[in-house]
Amino acid sequence: MRILMLAPTPYFADRGCHVRIYEEARALIESGCDVCIVTYHHGRDMPGIPTFRIPSMPWYQKLTAGPSWFKPLLDILLFIKALSVSRTFRPHLLHAHLHEGAFIGLLLKLVLRLPLIMDSQGSLTVECRDHGFFRSGSFLEKLFSALENLINNSADFIITSSTVGAKLLSEKWGVPTAKLSAVIDGVDTDRFVSYPKSAARSRVGVSEDVPLVVFLGLLNEYQGMDVLLKVIQILKEQQSQIRFLIMGYPYEGYKRKASDLRLDEMVTFTGRIDYSEAALMLSAGDIAVSPKLSLTEANGKLFNYMACALPTVVFDTPVNREILGDTGVYAAFNDAVDMARQISGIIADKGLLAKMSLAVRARAVSEHSWKLRAKMLVELYRQLKE
Repeated sequence: MRILMLAPTPYFADRGCHVRIYEEARALIESGCDVCIVTYHHGRDMPGIPTFRIPSMPWYQKLTAGPSWFKPLLDILLFIKALSVSRTFRPHLLHAHLHEGAFIGLLLKLVLRLPLIMDSQGSLTVECRDHGFFRSGSFLEKLFSALENLINNSADFIITSSTVGAKLLSEKWGVPTAKLSAVIDGVDTDRFVSYPKSAARSRVGVSEDVPLVVFLGLLNEYQGMDVLLKVIQILKEQQSQIRFLIMGYPYEGYKRKASDLRLDEMVTFTGRIDYSEAALMLSAGDIAVSPKLSLTEANGKLFNYMACALPTVVFDTPVNREILGDTGVYAAFNDAVDMARQISGIIADKGLLAKMSLAVRARAVSEHSWKLRAKMLVELYRQLKE
């Protein structure tokens, strides 16, 4: 079966959305599908997956997530490129990531007469509002909401990266449950493994006897970075010896904030981490943290944490509960004091840490492998193709 994936994003740029696209495509190829990806001009190709790009736009090099008024032009070019690729690739099905990809897919569907599956990773309207693209209640919000409603109800089928996302599409947007399925994120459990701590710590320049919390992902407000700095402040006031390794981008603004708060001795910012280095870098930690605040998006970093055998402290949300189950350490939502307390408690209990490390790794292998997710997708493809 030939699958054309639409990725309206600078794939690959070492962030969560792109990891889902890559690992999903690779697992499908290993399951016997032919997959190609059509994406923006920038980013980098990943091995083993045919990738086609729109013409170069040197003036647009944004790699971070979030909306831009330049993107409609890029999406027009993406439609043209996908149409061109389809003539030789001859796909059986269109698999569109994000709402932009699904909108392009709707246009392609009219021309190619192919079924369209939308891979939803959250609400378009909420994401734009979270990124400050428009204000709540504004005309732009109403316009984007109407567009989102059109896209949601025009795709032949929608998969979501969380059960919460599927429920939201059904209850808020009126999408029939027969057209919905949660195919939550997964992890390559062969690539993401726990490396010896000595090798990982020497890489980041931290002594093995220092308690270390790691974070890997985008650095912005709705990922909870402002809250995380408050957590670190609280721990500093308690004279804690815990240190934080914050990996990801864009980091410059948060590095300045941490310096202004006099947290330099407690936190190290690495900047962007290559996907191929992620498992080694994560293995430096005793535990991981994810203070993500968005209630409509998945939390893909948790799968990588789990596969690397890292007990993980998160806010208590339905999405996090679905992923971590009883292997998670939960703090009250958006409560920096409670998150600091949970971090201190778990990192001080070496026996519990060892047990939880085994438990999170076992859950990643048994419930969250991309091999399992690929089987679900292939069966769904077959049903749509029929």
